[in-house]
Amino acid sequence: MTSTEAAPTPAVRPYQQYVYAYPHKTAYRPLRRERASLCELWADEPKDALSLYFHIPFCEVRCGFCNLFTRIGAPDGLITAYLDALDRQAAAVREALGEGARFANAAFGGGTPTFLEAAELERLCDLAERGLGADLTAIPLSVEASPATATADRLAVLADRGTTRLSLGVQSFMDTEAQTAVRPQRRADVEAALARIRDAAIPVLNIDLIYGIDGQTEQSWTHSLEAALAWQPEELYLYPLYVRPLTGLGRHRDRVRGEAEWDDQRLRLYRHGRDHLLARGYEQVSMRMFRRQDAPVTGAEDYACQTDGMVGLGCGARSYTSALHYSFDYAVDMRHIRGIIDGYTARSADDFRHADFGWEMNGDEARRRHLLQSLLQAEGMPVADYRTRFGTAPGADFADELDRFRDRGWLDDCAGPELLRLSPEGLAHSDALGPELFSSAVRERMAAYEPK
Repeated sequence: MTSTEAAPTPAVRPYQQYVYAYPHKTAYRPLRRERASLCELWADEPKDALSLYFHIPFCEVRCGFCNLFTRIGAPDGLITAYLDALDRQAAAVREALGEGARFANAAFGGGTPTFLEAAELERLCDLAERGLGADLTAIPLSVEASPATATADRLAVLADRGTTRLSLGVQSFMDTEAQTAVRPQRRADVEAALARIRDAAIPVLNIDLIYGIDGQTEQSWTHSLEAALAWQPEELYLYPLYVRPLTGLGRHRDRVRGEAEWDDQRLRLYRHGRDHLLARGYEQVSMRMFRRQDAPVTGAEDYACQTDGMVGLGCGARSYTSALHYSFDYAVDMRHIRGIIDGYTARSADDFRHADFGWEMNGDEARRRHLLQSLLQAEGMPVADYRTRFGTAPGADFADELDRFRDRGWLDDCAGPELLRLSPEGLAHSDALGPELFSSAVRERMAAYEPK
């Protein structure tokens, strides 16, 4: 069977959970302060290739499918108070990292970072550079934006401060589909934003699109794909629609058609989008990510998400050390999010010197995370890398899971014994495969989490 042929209906549901980090924050729990000093957490960590992330929890609107940690709008003074708190947190983090820490890449996410005005974006960049010592002009910097906030003055700041990648959340170029997803926008405004981004000459443009919207067809999906391709984006992300609790669409769950029918629609549209982009000169990087084959290289080749640490600032950001993944409290409901943001802005400098919520990593969890994050990439995982890091073989550590994946046709049998790589159908089922690598302890914590 070729990659373009439809596979039989799978025995497992293909859309279970988007795994972009392991474990998920719903597995985090409150930490004892005496065990969560940032200085102690980072004391013996390698710090020569860190990832830096700033979380901006504000949006002009909240889309119907969104369960991100973000609030709509900001009362007078809140942005300034939030940036002041980021400043205090940056001082505490730099103290914990000590001398010699180096950042290999940086990202501003949210929320919508470009909700900030141009002068506020300047201050955010100053926090990264002066507060933490990250040279944004020398490392890859990725920033997320929405069409309404991708204004010329904001884009000029980002381009001048070294942004190498701008990711625009479009989701659909069909106004009716955008409305169905509760994303109020007009195609004309989207096209205008894309023109401004190209005028800003940021090296990499990424466009996010969503498939699985109610009423979406292969014809309308192709229309959005072609509208995006007209701008020759260096990257395209194709996301399956999820309807999660406490979101706008989640409050009207009864409007969603049968799960099996919806799964079939999403798989069909995924395969169509994948094959369309492959035929147009894009390479598949993961289930979601497609990169134009002639896209410029922006760096960060020395950073490995499986092993290197991450420093997150802001009330929705995570940080990763080898022993602990940590963050602040997590919520989806607007009332709880506002309370967490208010609590963050009221923190003293001393309150930022410890972690609040987290998950303690052990050898088994590190193995799971390494395999999961490597296997979900189209290039796969060299077995030698795993063996060098852990002294064991993935085939021995995860025999049952890998046998199941192989039996389902999710592993590429042509990759050879020294490379674990997903087949085209394995990539298509990444959102089912990933959760099967969760430990029982993580599953129990996630199941016990009460959404708020």
